[in-house]
Amino acid sequence: MQEKHIIHRAAVLLASPFVGEAEWWHDLARIGTPVVEPCGEKRVQITFFWRDPEGTEQHSTIQRVYIDINGVTDHHSAMPQSLQRLAGTDVWHWSTDIESDWRGSYSLLPIRREQLPPVFADECEQREWWCSLFPHAIADPLNLVKPFITHWGESLSAAHMPDAPPQAAWHALDVGQVWEADPSRLHVFSWQSTLLGNVRRIWLYTTGEGVTPSQRPLSIILDGQKWAEEMPLFQALDEETRRASLPPAVWLFIDVIDMSYREQELTCNKAFWLAVQEELLPLAKQYASFSDEPDRTVVSGQSYGGLSALFAGIFWPQRFGRVLTQSGSFWWPNVEWVTHFSENLEQDEGWLITQARQPRSAVPPLVIFQDVGTRETDMAFVNRQMNQALCHAGHQIHYREYAGGHDTLCWRGGLIDGFRWLLSDANAVNKHTQTEQGEDDEPGTAKSL
Repeated sequence: MQEKHIIHRAAVLLASPFVGEAEWWHDLARIGTPVVEPCGEKRVQITFFWRDPEGTEQHSTIQRVYIDINGVTDHHSAMPQSLQRLAGTDVWHWSTDIESDWRGSYSLLPIRREQLPPVFADECEQREWWCSLFPHAIADPLNLVKPFITHWGESLSAAHMPDAPPQAAWHALDVGQVWEADPSRLHVFSWQSTLLGNVRRIWLYTTGEGVTPSQRPLSIILDGQKWAEEMPLFQALDEETRRASLPPAVWLFIDVIDMSYREQELTCNKAFWLAVQEELLPLAKQYASFSDEPDRTVVSGQSYGGLSALFAGIFWPQRFGRVLTQSGSFWWPNVEWVTHFSENLEQDEGWLITQARQPRSAVPPLVIFQDVGTRETDMAFVNRQMNQALCHAGHQIHYREYAGGHDTLCWRGGLIDGFRWLLSDANAVNKHTQTEQGEDDEPGTAKSL
């Protein structure tokens, strides 16, 4: 993690007579980047540094060092934000101020003259040029937090401001203390769907002990490949269960196959959710027992997945009673909300928002954990619309907005927080049962089925 902030540290570093020398870089590497220091009420200044491996401007071919910060810098610009070179040195740097509770991922893109932006005829050309730079993106080598690799193969660094919500369950992963999921509790298998006409990977993971297997909550995790491989969730689930913050449970990760299937199946697709209920859940029960009760079943997802998770709850509340939706794409199918967003845009509200307003059969209200980033603009707007619709319909909702963007780094914290909140009553019952039975084992200790 970044060292505790000190006022004017970045300015002192840049004004040093030794700036750019080996010992100066050694000291900066010990501090870690970005350098964070207070600059006002609930604001901090963050400064990024990069060392040019080719030396000073007299020898280096590097012309720009673009910085791509989720929800902060504008990658749609014809002139994206770049670090600036300190003349006569190998030091590139850039500072900005931001909320003291912000969290986000970022990368650096050092480029040469031939990669500089041309004159663009339209937004499509700008987008094509920007995407052509992705192979040159690198994680921040001075950041003390272990970078993570996206499904696109991009290496991203993490920045956590001093007041950002804690993510204790992810600390071990951040410092590189990663251990594999317990193979005796992890089942990876293929789901060949007759109803959907496709095949995909499924990960099923069990945590904890001390309850009847058939009473364990089931949590369905959409975009399963992200949470099984890109940002592995298993370790965080084990840690939270060990602390008794989560009950023993079954966790079902569903792969999207590819982005084309994702767009088709996670956009309010009834066939997909019928296949989950009629094919996948019975198949999963061959590997582990879990509860069929809607109040012990959570569906979670982000973006299209957040849309799909809430769709499942609204249309099948008798099976999916708890929903964890993050940055839900509630603009769907009206893409103008994304491509030409304005709060004053006269555009029909998203289809699922309209559905959420409709009276439903006499079933208990859904229990919903919903969050979205304040820096998501369009997503934040439509999530507020959805929240109003859900409140009007009488559902039980925990709604929050975090200082951040459309970012896995933010979602991972909300995912754990959401599971804690949605499964808190199941966890309370489990603790009460353990007390009555005089369990000697530490609550949440994991062992194989």
